[in-house]
Amino acid sequence: MYGDCEAISSMGGNMVVSSETLFTSTFQNPNFTYLPLEPLPPMIPKEENGSLLRGKEEMKSGSESELQETTKQPLKKKRYHRHTAHQIQELEAVFKECPHPDDKQRMKLSQELGLKPRQVKFWFQNRRTQMKAQQDRSENVILRAENESLKSEFYRLQAELSKLVCPNCGGPPVPGGVSFDELRIENARLGEELERVCAIASRYIGRPIQTMGALMPPSLELDMNIYPRQFLEPMPPTLSETPSYPDNNNLILMEEEKTIAMELAMSATDELAKMCRTNEPLWVRNNETGKEVLNLDEHSRMFHWPLNLKQRSSEFRTEASRDSSVVIMNSITLVDAFVDANKWMELFPSIVARAKCVQVISQGVSGTNGCLQLMYAELHVLSPLVPTREAYFLRYCQQQNVEDETYWAIVDFPLDGFHNSLQTSFPLYKRRPSGCLIQDMPNGYSRVTWVEHAEIEEKPIHQIFSHFVHSGMAFGANRWLAVLERQCERIASLMATNIPDIGVIPSPEARKNLMRLSQRMIRTFCVNISSCSGQVWTAVPDSSDDTVRITTRKVSEAGQPNGLILCAVSTTWLPYPHHHVFDLLRDERRRAQLEVLSNGNALHEVAHIANGSHPGNCISLLRINVASNSSQHVDLMLQESCTDKSGSLVVYSTVDVDSVQLAMSGEDPSCIPLLPLGFFITPMELMNDGGCKDEANGHNITTGSLLTVGLQVLASTIPSAKINLSSIAAINNHLCTTVQQISSALSSNCIGYCNDGDNGKEK
Repeated sequence: MYGDCEAISSMGGNMVVSSETLFTSTFQNPNFTYLPLEPLPPMIPKEENGSLLRGKEEMKSGSESELQETTKQPLKKKRYHRHTAHQIQELEAVFKECPHPDDKQRMKLSQELGLKPRQVKFWFQNRRTQMKAQQDRSENVILRAENESLKSEFYRLQAELSKLVCPNCGGPPVPGGVSFDELRIENARLGEELERVCAIASRYIGRPIQTMGALMPPSLELDMNIYPRQFLEPMPPTLSETPSYPDNNNLILMEEEKTIAMELAMSATDELAKMCRTNEPLWVRNNETGKEVLNLDEHSRMFHWPLNLKQRSSEFRTEASRDSSVVIMNSITLVDAFVDANKWMELFPSIVARAKCVQVISQGVSGTNGCLQLMYAELHVLSPLVPTREAYFLRYCQQQNVEDETYWAIVDFPLDGFHNSLQTSFPLYKRRPSGCLIQDMPNGYSRVTWVEHAEIEEKPIHQIFSHFVHSGMAFGANRWLAVLERQCERIASLMATNIPDIGVIPSPEARKNLMRLSQRMIRTFCVNISSCSGQVWTAVPDSSDDTVRITTRKVSEAGQPNGLILCAVSTTWLPYPHHHVFDLLRDERRRAQLEVLSNGNALHEVAHIANGSHPGNCISLLRINVASNSSQHVDLMLQESCTDKSGSLVVYSTVDVDSVQLAMSGEDPSCIPLLPLGFFITPMELMNDGGCKDEANGHNITTGSLLTVGLQVLASTIPSAKINLSSIAAINNHLCTTVQQISSALSSNCIGYCNDGDNGKEK
């Protein structure tokens, strides 16, 4: 049976073979004996030729006489052999198990049932044909029913469309079948006519007349790059709805453009491979920082493909970085995560805010090899002070063999030359050929070499994040790879079954459900405290360094508390290493010392899940020990902390006991409302022009960190409610107090560490 399947698969499945090909084929079936074709007659001498002709005439006359005799005899009826009920029953039983028996099985059946092997073979052929016909008939019935349903739905929609009227004029919505292109042309013509009339009228009245576009009231100025901002009185922020993806309905590549896109994909893959494998002079190491810097002149000389022929503008700043690391995930799983937009977002929650596949240009030949997609992505930093970066780009995936090494190439390259009317982001972001090379290693590991290359419009950024963004730390290869390494460890922990857990987790399935709930909490926190999705943030005038931003959201869907949510975010520079800040905030016992975070209540860990090699990468379920004289009920707190060389996160949210039991029992945890709060710590290096070290608390310090605090409160259970100034003042005061208490705790801990070190030296 398996041999027949292999033969069929090797022939390409179902094949349509012409009659000429069938009878001229050199293949022979051992079950049949074909009559060989007669060869051409040889050359015969004249004498022999004459006798041969006479013999043919005699044979012809004899055959005619025999034919006349046979026509006189009555024709015999052809006898049909019908199988018995027992034979049919046995054949049907074998057919259910094996519709395609081989020669041995047919021979065995023929001996058992008293049939010839040819009869058994023909019965199975007829039975397969009969079953195929029955399936076709049933499928035709279903398709006819669906066709009738679609027809009725089409007629219904056509009738509804004919009843539509324009709310302004009462006529049809598109009179006369006017296309939208014609309406755009007419709109442009009317705009030019309006400008001409305004210019003529301005000459008569002696002053310029503004057009309708200029007469529109200006929108609220929320540009974060204008400093300082003075307010006469505090104003509540405007309610902001989370918008959908940018509307670029015409962004579809045509057939002729797909061919060009595939050619550019090959060039981009070659460029990425060379950028990953080539060192000097393409990449030059900076002796001061120890980082690799891209030689732009050498890059322009090496890669002469159309996208690099455009002259660089002074308004754009080039960012390029490269890094390599080993991650605990095989190449197939990694490639699948990069091709799927949703998995890509889950893999990089702190970098990718939104992503979607706009168009699949090529499916690939086998799996994801050769897959080409048109994608949209919005990249963010976890702070409203840093603008997001939006881009449409093409993503190509290919498996290659170079120098006896097999690796996967994931390359992103821009849409320059295809569509120039895209909705651009602020600032303008052009993603040059970037991506990674993935090479399998033993024990399920992979070596990943990452290259980030982009051009960004030169716009001012808040001074507290200026060095973080301009140095490439915000969107560089180092951050992408550090997050990937940590997330791969988390996924490995999620799939592992031999990791012991501490606490009340009853089963491995409950452990997975709790980790998925925590993953949703992390993603919700990252999206809510950044400027992604067009969230409008307003500066608070009471902030001395202008780093506090607030916004409101109307929430009515499941997963978050329904109502009006007030969010406040603040970023502060701290003269302490980022791991010191992380250790303070992730430890529930040390964090309980901060009254503003614990409300005077002690925290006790009842469950612990390790999800990484670093002890700080873990998920904890904490019980809030409320004082005995309090009437509040006991709640739980879900907390996840994670750290890598690019930064750290500590996120937590209160949940009730019933919700935790629901999640652990295997029910869908997406309905559990979460309103996460947390901290984002970014390592920073002090930039001193004179080369001297700054001093803090009497000690020389050369490194520091940026602490971003994000708080969210449910201001009202009614989504349409208006925010009042007292709520804004309360959350701003809570935010400032939090930062002050954290700074004081770090200062006291730093003095304690230093005193312990001095005492040790004296001893």
